[in-house]
Amino acid sequence: MKSGTEFVAVDKDIQKKLNKIHRDVKLIKERSNQQYLELVISNLKKDFIYAINSYLSEDNESNLDKSMVEKCGMRNTCKANFTEFLNKNRSLINEDQLPGEKINHHRDELEKMKTEAPFDKCEICFSEVFDLFQKQVKLIRSLNIYQNNGNNKEGISLISEESIVKEVLEPLAHKQRIQIIKSLSSSTQTFSNLSQITGLRGGNLLYHLQKLIDKNLIIQRHDRGDYMITEKGNKLLGILTQMNDLIEK
Repeated sequence: MKSGTEFVAVDKDIQKKLNKIHRDVKLIKERSNQQYLELVISNLKKDFIYAINSYLSEDNESNLDKSMVEKCGMRNTCKANFTEFLNKNRSLINEDQLPGEKINHHRDELEKMKTEAPFDKCEICFSEVFDLFQKQVKLIRSLNIYQNNGNNKEGISLISEESIVKEVLEPLAHKQRIQIIKSLSSSTQTFSNLSQITGLRGGNLLYHLQKLIDKNLIIQRHDRGDYMITEKGNKLLGILTQMNDLIEK
């Protein structure tokens, strides 16, 4: 017959074993839930990538049709080559991990195609292809499939000098244009108000407003209506604020 002390020891031993079993069961459940969650996320990502691929394919086709030079004997040939290039770049979305070298290789390939272009008007078509290429790169980055090496070298290597100059530096490289978007950051403004703010009159003010409108930094709500800042303009204004902080430090 076991003594009371022995029963207590046995009871503690059983309790330890039960606790271990409980921990093991809990761990199995957690792992099962994690595996299920990973499976769900994986399937959602596949569906999302399929949808993005379909969208990009249609978007490429539509934009090339709309933006390429109409009266050009090379139009159909160039469109086929551009489509093949964009589809090849688009297929990178399907990769789980994507070294930036592949994107850079494709960018260099597109630059080479441009240098071999025979006509001045080819610039129009290549400008559209570069824009579509950049859109693809942004989506790839948003899907988080770039390898992260703990620094921003890949992001730096992906900077498009041409796009940065055309879309950011040129439209903002004027004091009055910055004054315009600053004044629109908090409220809409009339043409008359902007004239007082900038000191520009008539056609001079209209010229600078059109530059900002062309780059989608501001819009006019309707013909002869107030001007207002766009989301893109607001984001660039935020970047200017950060730059100003750096200058003043």
